[in-house]
Amino acid sequence: MTKNLTGKIAVMGGGSWATALAKLLLLAQDDDILWYMRRDDRIADFKRLNHNPVYLSDIRFDTDRIYFSSDINEISSMADTLLLAIPSPYLKAHLAKLTADISGKQLVSAVKGMVADDNIVVSEYMQRFYGIDPRRIAVVSGPCHAEEVALERLSYLTIGSKSAELAEAVAERFNCKSMRTILSDDVTGIEYAAVLKNVYAIASGIVHGMKGGDNFLAVLLSNAIREMDRFVAVASPGQRNICDSVYLGDLLVTSYSRFSRNHNFGSMIGKGYSVKAAMMEMEMIAEGYYGTKCIYEVNKELKVPMPILDGVYEILYNYRPATKMIMEMASTFH
Repeated sequence: MTKNLTGKIAVMGGGSWATALAKLLLLAQDDDILWYMRRDDRIADFKRLNHNPVYLSDIRFDTDRIYFSSDINEISSMADTLLLAIPSPYLKAHLAKLTADISGKQLVSAVKGMVADDNIVVSEYMQRFYGIDPRRIAVVSGPCHAEEVALERLSYLTIGSKSAELAEAVAERFNCKSMRTILSDDVTGIEYAAVLKNVYAIASGIVHGMKGGDNFLAVLLSNAIREMDRFVAVASPGQRNICDSVYLGDLLVTSYSRFSRNHNFGSMIGKGYSVKAAMMEMEMIAEGYYGTKCIYEVNKELKVPMPILDGVYEILYNYRPATKMIMEMASTFH
């Protein structure tokens, strides 16, 4: 398998995850990359400083290897493969500016959430609205925090695609001394798990903020992985081992790590912040807030027993007391 299958890669997004993946692509290969960022002033600062002026600003780049543009149509037209790393709440707004035909492109989604209002995973959205064949779509997921990827700490990415050839080609573009890759065909299962682990990380943060202790947190996450398994089995039937790193590993790192914005968001709520105040305090998006509503809406039809999801939804959207909802969750645990 050669890297030519993926051709010219465009990183789409200017946040921390996009920045980490761009750094990884440049480390792993000698090829230059394209990079779409929304704001011209951020691009100008990036070129001047040789680092992202807002996110992961300690990480240096050889900007001679990057073609930047704030024109999504220019970048999309030039690229063979689009690497989507835009926070899910903003994805539709960015794509609304897209007039270029991308139906023949390859798409790699690194989005850690669902498409708001449509309540569907990104791979399905791109098939339905942009005509991309499912065999031209791949997803990438952790357990990977952007900060550690950018610092070149040993990490593992799972590449999911219905095309084994595409999965191998994408894996080759990311493989380097600090990154290992695992291949999978469980595209939508990986996407749903990436959403749910953020929901459970918020629950974990709430417990931490309430000083609930490590003993209870262990039980919470033991029940969370079973809840994830139940939901994904119904939402995306297929063969998978829920203990694989892309499911259990991503849940654990997102629930425990100091880099986890979803955990930190939940921790503020557990300490008594209102949802609005916690969101205002956050410097970056806590995607679990939006993912909670998306999964909750999907589960109205699927009717999978999900006491943790339901409890987090009640706290975030119906403003129920966190202490009361955590105790209601706890009554269902085993």
